[in-house]
Amino acid sequence: MTKHKCGWCVGDDLYEAYHDKEWGVPVYNDETLFEFLILETFQAGLSWITILRKRENFFDAFNQFDYKKIAKYDDTKVEELLQNAGIIRNKLKVRSAITNAQLYMKIQDQYGSFSKYVWAFVNNKPVKNKVQYYKDAPANTTISDALSKDLKKRGFKFVGSTVIYAFMQATGMVNDHEIDCFRYNEV
Repeated sequence: MTKHKCGWCVGDDLYEAYHDKEWGVPVYNDETLFEFLILETFQAGLSWITILRKRENFFDAFNQFDYKKIAKYDDTKVEELLQNAGIIRNKLKVRSAITNAQLYMKIQDQYGSFSKYVWAFVNNKPVKNKVQYYKDAPANTTISDALSKDLKKRGFKFVGSTVIYAFMQATGMVNDHEIDCFRYNEV
């Protein structure tokens, strides 16, 4: 018997694997949270499947998403990244990854971890929505608005409320699996 899955992933093996194993699973590890933050900021204006297909390239190009290394990237590294056809070659987004890595560490210094900071916006537990059909899920919420606003105030780039809501969905801060999806009660 085939398990019901959220409609957005059905029909693409990569999407389905991501849905089944990662999407909506609560993430508390700072390294993984940073990976999703970077991927979501590069996704701005593009489809998530585009980013998923380039995920390994991003992993290699951005030093396995090591924010301590990314924070030290110089103009030579930026130019190298802009020549890399395996990633999204947007100069503003590449530069924002560096800025965001530097600011990420400032939040870690202030809060002890980025995880503590970000999860506080949902009172340290996932928000479990009751999405009937994936197209009915919100693109942003008052919580993503608040988190986005706070990140922007700190100087983060490409962190609009819609990008941040997608980050929250990906990292399990929000459970937007359809209620009849087999993952709804598993995450």
